[in-house]
Amino acid sequence: MSVVNYSIDGDIAVLALNNPPVNALSAALRGAIGEGLARANADAAVRAIVIVGGADTFIAGADIAEFGTPAAWAAPALPDLVLMLEASAKPVVAGIAGVALGGGLEVALGCAARVAVASAKVGLPEVALGLLPGAGGTQRLPRLIGPEAAIEMITSGKHIPASQALALGVIDAVVDRAREGAIAHARALVADGRKIVPVLERTDKVSGIDPAVFAAARATVGKKARGRLAPLKIVDCVEAACTLAPHEGLAFERARFAELLASDQREALVYYFFAEREARKVPGLVAQPMPVNRVAVIGSGTMGGGIAMVFANAGLPVTLVDINPEALAKGRATIEKNYTTSVARGSTPQAKADKAIGLISGATDYAALADVDLVVEAVFEKMALKKTIFAALDHATPSHAILATNTSTLDIDAIASATTRPDKVVGTHFFSPANVMKLLENVRGKASSPETIATVMALGRALGKVTVLAGNCDGFIANRMLQYYTGEAEYLLEEGATPEQVDRVAEAFGMPMGPFAMGDLAGIDVGVLIRRERAAAGTLPHGERVSPISGRLFDAGRLGQKTGKGYYRYEGRERLPDAETMAIIEAASREAGIERRAIPDAEIEERLFMPVVNEGAKVLEDGTAARAGDIDVAWVNGYGWPAHKGGPMWWGARVGLAKVLAVVERVSARNGPRWAASALLVRLAKEGGGWPG
Repeated sequence: MSVVNYSIDGDIAVLALNNPPVNALSAALRGAIGEGLARANADAAVRAIVIVGGADTFIAGADIAEFGTPAAWAAPALPDLVLMLEASAKPVVAGIAGVALGGGLEVALGCAARVAVASAKVGLPEVALGLLPGAGGTQRLPRLIGPEAAIEMITSGKHIPASQALALGVIDAVVDRAREGAIAHARALVADGRKIVPVLERTDKVSGIDPAVFAAARATVGKKARGRLAPLKIVDCVEAACTLAPHEGLAFERARFAELLASDQREALVYYFFAEREARKVPGLVAQPMPVNRVAVIGSGTMGGGIAMVFANAGLPVTLVDINPEALAKGRATIEKNYTTSVARGSTPQAKADKAIGLISGATDYAALADVDLVVEAVFEKMALKKTIFAALDHATPSHAILATNTSTLDIDAIASATTRPDKVVGTHFFSPANVMKLLENVRGKASSPETIATVMALGRALGKVTVLAGNCDGFIANRMLQYYTGEAEYLLEEGATPEQVDRVAEAFGMPMGPFAMGDLAGIDVGVLIRRERAAAGTLPHGERVSPISGRLFDAGRLGQKTGKGYYRYEGRERLPDAETMAIIEAASREAGIERRAIPDAEIEERLFMPVVNEGAKVLEDGTAARAGDIDVAWVNGYGWPAHKGGPMWWGARVGLAKVLAVVERVSARNGPRWAASALLVRLAKEGGGWPG
């Protein structure tokens, strides 16, 4: 029983869980809890039982090391352990510190009562892995807090603080110390003497529920789910808690859990779970990060202001620098407006917003950079401008300071050449809006030191970002691949598709918005100007086909949402098909000698996404990404690829690399040399192997 320390406090048996680091519910821990429960029930001197975790956590959930192994189902399986707790002849009280998540909360729900310290959090986050709580969570939680609150809590997977858990009814009291508070609560239950009704037998919150509650929940949850199976099955299970006898409801939940466990979505989400954690690790990197206590951001526009907010939200003092005082004032006003909006929405407490705003100072002179540890440049994508700025930063900042660029496409080494410390130069590509988007794509130059890389990787985690490391090339990982998605979308327009059809197919696939809606949101001018700069620089290879459609929309003043018209016309935020756009598209088709045709949705899906997989293979081939999982993490967090489809590399392997290759070969024959099949894709399609790394 080494993973559970059994002790007696007067007439209370205390089971202190000791399975570091997070008391994961391994087979050993489940067995030891069961043994401790039996021992306490057999002791006539014991009147109640308390379960507590270590100082930092109660139970953080399942043991991920046991995923897919027989140990995950070793007796007592978690559902049986929870039933054992609920059937205990002596009341069991859970004392929660740290977190009670997933199976940890299900264990607590099997107890007669639950208390938690004020800093504790509870939640059922299984939905993030394509699953639902399989040990009675969907059946017991509604009996405590009602079906509507339970559906919200389980389908969102949110970790809720103790104060909210108390208000909802998930826990019975907030206490100063978990162990002492739980013991006191257990003694009070015994002294009260009244029969304790197990959670599974409580009916007051699940009786007489209007079926319309579940119809409304399916509509709301289905819209948010974007094709994911688990959220809607969770609604089904909560409805079962309100309509079936308790043990029938448990059986219903187990059947739905088994369906999800066998699904491709669960496999993809578990793969993604591990890929995201692996992306934090840089193969072969042993350097330690240097401390980062003060930072600066150059440029107070949308990007620079958003990056400043990211640092301030993480508690770092940040100086926002802009040589134009009016621009700096405007940037500061935008930041304050963003925080005001967040407070009004309830997503940020006023005190937290005030603290963050207080951490952001402004300056119009590089003299303000004398004590920074890291500076992020976030100005226009012009190489000459960036070189000028980096030369100035080289003189204005301390010699130890890291000089980072937020460029999304430009050569890190060329930027570093403007300094005397290329070892301290690195890319930190935040995605827009920086204060919202999760991805931070760090980019190493040829001279970036191991310490510099270690620092920006650690910084990304401290900032709450999902971080990947990319090599230095045009577009790095995510943007380099994106051009094949948006480029093929334009070619589909030339051949007969409409913007609304292409976007509908992309959104049905699970993308948050289609390529043309995304283009209108970002601004058509952004992509067109980058493309024209590349063309002027001669970086497009001979024979490359470039659709003229976006350029003609740009020339017509159709820049997207900011002008009220782009691929679509806009009435407020509503996007509507537009005859002028179609006239531009059809003219392009005629001039190219392309006979327009009806294109099936299935063909659109293949042509949108399979060239992305092909370019991902090239990213692996040339070492821009260390692992296929890093590419998938970048796309899930940078462009909203549906996590339940794993990412483009996982999805490509699942649909079949031979099929991907066949589509790529057809596309490349029309589109030019950059679209040619990757040698790695050709080899793996022939051999049937998986992606390296």
